[in-house]
Amino acid sequence: MLAVRDLEVLYGDFQVLWGVSLEVQEGEIACLLGPNGAGKSTILNAVSGLVRPAAGTIEFCGERVDRLPTHEIVTRGLSHILERRRVFPYLTVEKNLSLGAYQERARPHREESLAWVYDLFPRLRERRQQLAHSLSGGEQQMLAIGRGLMSRPRFLMIDEPFLGLGPRVVAEILEIIRKINAAGVTVLFIEQNVQLALEVSHRGFLLESGRMALAGPARDLLEADLIREVYLGI
Repeated sequence: MLAVRDLEVLYGDFQVLWGVSLEVQEGEIACLLGPNGAGKSTILNAVSGLVRPAAGTIEFCGERVDRLPTHEIVTRGLSHILERRRVFPYLTVEKNLSLGAYQERARPHREESLAWVYDLFPRLRERRQQLAHSLSGGEQQMLAIGRGLMSRPRFLMIDEPFLGLGPRVVAEILEIIRKINAAGVTVLFIEQNVQLALEVSHRGFLLESGRMALAGPARDLLEADLIREVYLGI
């Protein structure tokens, strides 16, 4: 469903990604792992058109998208939840969600999508008239994911969905990601907790210093020497 091949990205004269390739199959949950500064967010930003590759190609559902503007990539069924939630703080929960269905293909299904999001996140229904800045961190993350789902994506990318959240909220959002996937949405997410990410995923990718260090089925990565020694301390 997503094929990134030989991707290179520069910020000015500083190169961030070096020949990165990865593939995510339809129906999978996949995780992108690695330390801070490895280039994980840059990969997602390149896929969604927020940064332009210096080299390489990005295909979504068999079509090259690496030269398309972000709004056109979204219309093809890809949604990107940025790091640190980025909700509109002084709009209500419901208005934040409605903005997720701004595009032409999603607008006619707004009420149906809203009902689905409220079923996934009952707390958002309870707080639908609250301003977004008054929500807890976990509720803001739910709102950010819900807003992404309002565009009716086939492929959902989430940058660090568990950042700064307590264990109970993390478990809740993990379950929501499984439900989203079970509803037919392919998911790619970034996470620094290697064991947590691989246990919920079908496939994993480990990025180090802008290069792909490991890639494969999640269960195989959990047994890989590099993962066990460096990231799990086994």
